[in-house]
Amino acid sequence: MSIKVIRCENYAEMSRAAASIVAKVMIEKKNAVLGLATGSTPVGMYGELAEMNRIGVLDFSDVTTVNLDEYYPISPDNDQSYRYFMNENLFDHVNIDKSRTYVPDGTAADPDDACRRYEEILDSVGQVDIQVLGIGQNGHIGFNEPAESLEVLTHVTGLTASTIKANARFFASEADVPTKALTMGMGTILRAKKIIIMANGAAKRDAVAVMLKGGLTTSCPASLLNLHPDVTLICDPAALGE
Repeated sequence: MSIKVIRCENYAEMSRAAASIVAKVMIEKKNAVLGLATGSTPVGMYGELAEMNRIGVLDFSDVTTVNLDEYYPISPDNDQSYRYFMNENLFDHVNIDKSRTYVPDGTAADPDDACRRYEEILDSVGQVDIQVLGIGQNGHIGFNEPAESLEVLTHVTGLTASTIKANARFFASEADVPTKALTMGMGTILRAKKIIIMANGAAKRDAVAVMLKGGLTTSCPASLLNLHPDVTLICDPAALGE
């Protein structure tokens, strides 16, 4: 099992390639379960999917979505929450039933209980048909950061200094970045039938290189994707290191 690579010349081409793979899954299965990611990388793909919906190529009416992660604590109407991000970049632009769009609860009084409940939601909606991922500069997936050991299921995690710094550009200041998050674990992510991972820019090159070597190391959580039988990397030349 090796990770398939689709090399694109630029970000726009990456976005179209990713959207076409997701669209194929949706066309083949009207009630598909989509695993979604946030961050700047998939924004273009979401725009492509929204346009396909607008022109009648795609129908989201029977689709269910589950998101990888959410900051904690944060309210869904905070413009930096991942619920807000998904509404802004996809859900508000397609004919989806928002009651079937799931994001971990960043307002829960008990975050550990929120994680247990999210696993129950994932069990109830059925296996994810396609999981969209990005990759962090340090190889993190969702908020699964490099560590001596990794969590299997959805869990509460502290954010590393490098991730807080990387995300600070989205907040008024670094001090405003939440220091915790709720995230699917690597075992939860690997349950998906199919995975696509997007990477663009030279900053992702080292993490992509470790992932593509084919070994497994918790110091690069993305390397665990080598355990999955159907993973496609969609990247530009800078991330691929050419």
